[in-house]
Amino acid sequence: MKLVVRLFAACREKVQTDRVELDFGSDSISLEDLKRGLEQAKPALAGLLRVSRVAVNQSFADETTVVRVGDEVAIIPPVSGGSGQGPFEVREAVIELAEVEQAVRSREAGAVVTFSGTVRAATHGHVVTALEYESYREMAEAFLRKIGGEIEDRWPGARSAILHRVGRLEVGEVAVVIAVASAHRKDAFEGCRHAIERIKEDVPIWKKELRADGSVWVGMGS
Repeated sequence: MKLVVRLFAACREKVQTDRVELDFGSDSISLEDLKRGLEQAKPALAGLLRVSRVAVNQSFADETTVVRVGDEVAIIPPVSGGSGQGPFEVREAVIELAEVEQAVRSREAGAVVTFSGTVRAATHGHVVTALEYESYREMAEAFLRKIGGEIEDRWPGARSAILHRVGRLEVGEVAVVIAVASAHRKDAFEGCRHAIERIKEDVPIWKKELRADGSVWVGMGS
């Protein structure tokens, strides 16, 4: 079978392409065979493959996963690491705080808590001139919706919305806005914290710091 594997962030940069086509002699393969075939085709990916996860049909795979003809496969490098109500969106356009807040407000909500992540000018002693965000958009938005569902399940009645930018962002620009509304402030605060921690853990959005002394993909030590 012929299989197209999508690459993102540091993996894409390493081999200068966002897709690799592989040819296997059977109609299904194990995850181990997939990685072996990819490493043989693109030896430069060997180190990154050891720290990356594989997504099959926009869900994270494990050692029991079998890859079959027609599956959508992607290599997910470490990220800078549901229903809900939404919107749950990855976009290039500027995010307005009022837009996200308004999406979750209701007459039943006694509290609306928002979190805005912005581009800072320095990190770990390095001067940062800008950030570049890249995403596996379809999977990222599916995971943002999943996080919204988790918030709704853990804090019944809570409403949430998450917008995340991609592309080049200058110092001071807003990269992500999360809003959670609930009847009580404690649930809204906890829901907002839950969302940002989950985004950093699982959502396939990568952050590249453009520094005065070079650049680095955050979370990969490159």
